[in-house]
Amino acid sequence: MPSETPFQINIPDKKLSILRAKLELATFPDELQDIGWRHGPPLADMKRLVERWKNGYDWRKYEKELNQELPMFTRDIDVDGFGALNIHYVHKKSETVDAIPLLFCHGWPGSFIEIRGMLSLLTASSPKHPSFHVVALSLPGFGFSEGAHKPGFGLDQYAEVTHKLMIALGYNEYVTEGGDWGFLITRRMAAKYGGKHVKAWHTNFPMADPPTWKSPLSFLSYLLTPYSAEEKAGLERTAWYRNKSSGYFVEQSTFPQTLAYGFTDSPVALLGWFYEKLVIWTDDYKWTDDEALTWISIYWFSRAGPGAAHRIYSEVYGDFYNLGRTSYPTIPMGASYFPKELLLLPSAWLRRLNNVVIESYHKSGGHFAAYERPEELTEDVRKMFAKGGPAFAVVPGKSGYA
Repeated sequence: MPSETPFQINIPDKKLSILRAKLELATFPDELQDIGWRHGPPLADMKRLVERWKNGYDWRKYEKELNQELPMFTRDIDVDGFGALNIHYVHKKSETVDAIPLLFCHGWPGSFIEIRGMLSLLTASSPKHPSFHVVALSLPGFGFSEGAHKPGFGLDQYAEVTHKLMIALGYNEYVTEGGDWGFLITRRMAAKYGGKHVKAWHTNFPMADPPTWKSPLSFLSYLLTPYSAEEKAGLERTAWYRNKSSGYFVEQSTFPQTLAYGFTDSPVALLGWFYEKLVIWTDDYKWTDDEALTWISIYWFSRAGPGAAHRIYSEVYGDFYNLGRTSYPTIPMGASYFPKELLLLPSAWLRRLNNVVIESYHKSGGHFAAYERPEELTEDVRKMFAKGGPAFAVVPGKSGYA
């Protein structure tokens, strides 16, 4: 197996100077009176953030914090047909020898930073809950991982590189947790490598297609069973997303290169595109300006460039819409439901097609649950693998307890 290299974020001074110079040249549009957030981030917010990014924000401070908090590495991973990609990842082991190996997989517009609040919780040793060895990679093209250099890098390739990373780390058997694209990637991993390698999977972005006439009993039950108040609210949230907040998906899945020119040349364009999602996709999460700028700076300074990560939408587009026509994993699955997630579908849809062994419902939280509600999501994962839980000791010899 290829050896790993310890990694520290160290953005060259020249890149910081270029960013500041570009921000100095920022030109802003006008906006309609009293429009608020209806057309996107308000002009006052954007001007404030740009000014902070230019003259007050200290990247070196947060770069140092990330380096101190997160044990990071890089390693070459061979992907069939794409050669070796140098992958960046966080890897923190628990002091519990029998800790459960857990892969954390992010999505867009997230990154490895989403594991930050959960890392110390998941790796903590206690007789009261299981402990985990945690791996959180930067997906190819995201953060500080190398991106694919030719088209065709689809869901199978994301699953392959992620699985091979776990094998390279010596985790022949492991469990997963993922949201957003992390759900689809870990789902594909559960289907391809489930049983032998992936022993169970958990998600905070559960998705499934509704029953159809091809399964008459399920379809009849679907037609006759009334929705609960929570399910109605979830479907309303889903409709809001599809009608009011999904335009980015169409553009990123059809002409990602068009957007890449703006994202790569203009930090203001990148800021507006991302800040919108951070605010309206969370459950009234109180972003500080520096917090949001750190999140977005990871994209600006990313190894493959600000225009690379969103290519996943065009490369994996077919897999996304073939969700109901692909094989379903049979290994144990856990699901967490947060009320301001983007797609909130009736849980019965998920249960009829997956081996769902535990579900958790929350009263608050949105799309970035690992970042917004790290304690709650950690507790959900612990319950699934705890003593007496439905997936206790699912990884042979790795109970999670001393």
